[in-house]
Amino acid sequence: MNRALPRATVRSAVYLAFALCMITTAVNLQAPLYDALAARDGLGVGATTIAFACYVVGVLPVLLGLNGLADRVGRKPLIMAALLLSLMATATTLIAPSLVALGVARFLLGISMGLTSAVAPAYMQLLVSPEDNRVATNYVTASTSLGFGLGAAVTSLFLFHTTSMSPPSLWIYMAAATLALIAVSTLGDTPPSANKRSLLRLPSFPRGTFAFGLAILLAWATVGLVIATLPSALQRHGLSVWSGFATFGICSCGVLFQPWARKLTPRSATLLGLAILPMAYTLIAWGAVQGYLSAVLVGTVAASSSCYGFIYLGGLSGVLAAGEAAVSQASAGYFLMAYIGFSLPVIMTGLLIDAVGHVLALSLFGLALLGGVMITALLLRRSL
Repeated sequence: MNRALPRATVRSAVYLAFALCMITTAVNLQAPLYDALAARDGLGVGATTIAFACYVVGVLPVLLGLNGLADRVGRKPLIMAALLLSLMATATTLIAPSLVALGVARFLLGISMGLTSAVAPAYMQLLVSPEDNRVATNYVTASTSLGFGLGAAVTSLFLFHTTSMSPPSLWIYMAAATLALIAVSTLGDTPPSANKRSLLRLPSFPRGTFAFGLAILLAWATVGLVIATLPSALQRHGLSVWSGFATFGICSCGVLFQPWARKLTPRSATLLGLAILPMAYTLIAWGAVQGYLSAVLVGTVAASSSCYGFIYLGGLSGVLAAGEAAVSQASAGYFLMAYIGFSLPVIMTGLLIDAVGHVLALSLFGLALLGGVMITALLLRRSL
């Protein structure tokens, strides 16, 4: 990404970026299998969303309660631990493919992502350029954004050829993640700090930041809903194998819009993302219910521009600016809201789908989303 960097520095950055990509690839690797696993176990969409949300049960305690762990053990051990957890999670679904195994795997992946989120930006900056975080941010953003959608897309590719609960993508991942583990083992690191700061990072909402938290809650609720429930909606039209590409669209395409988001003020970027979100969701839901795949795929890209482009970057920038001295606590509050959105609304909608069907459940989520967007936009404008 930066030809002026020494070759050894570029190699270290690529190794770490590869590891980050592998950690995030594991997160949605099994996404196209959700509906098949539920059908095999005789369970519905509600059970699928509960297994999906086990990820949040793993990530939040680590993200909020063990944020100072890197100062005590170093950064490299945490990245290696995250890779090992990702390998364990994937192996769990290979050995015993079921919704229970998926829930266990999602819990392990949550811990893995919690460890990664706590150290990845700072570790990349240490390896690349301690004085300038822009290059490090580019590496981290590109590698993680690609990874979140890559696993699901590769799994869908294999499902086109053979229907399987253990597609080759899982075995390929095991080999690639092992290579990443070996690569990370060669990287340098700083020794643990002599000054031991508290492991606990309690969330807070400084004045003007709660509206940004509501925005990311709505955004990640939409992302979680697409990942967890779209396979079952598409299955009704024989299109469930395409769900991996929908996951790739909503998780990975937002990075294309981040340069634009950086040019806007945090409030303007967040408001733009909020304006896009209901329209994108409507396109996704309508396409899934009617069986129009093109509408689903276009809608996921539009939603990604909102969720991972404008709202994510704009909201986080706004929170960090408003947090001032309490940056860590403000950031924790922001991600707490994000992961609440990633779990509770998704579970509630999944249970509704089992009770009243896809059409009514997705419509009710859409109405709640529209109401939430209007309230959040009003709060953002009043925060001026």
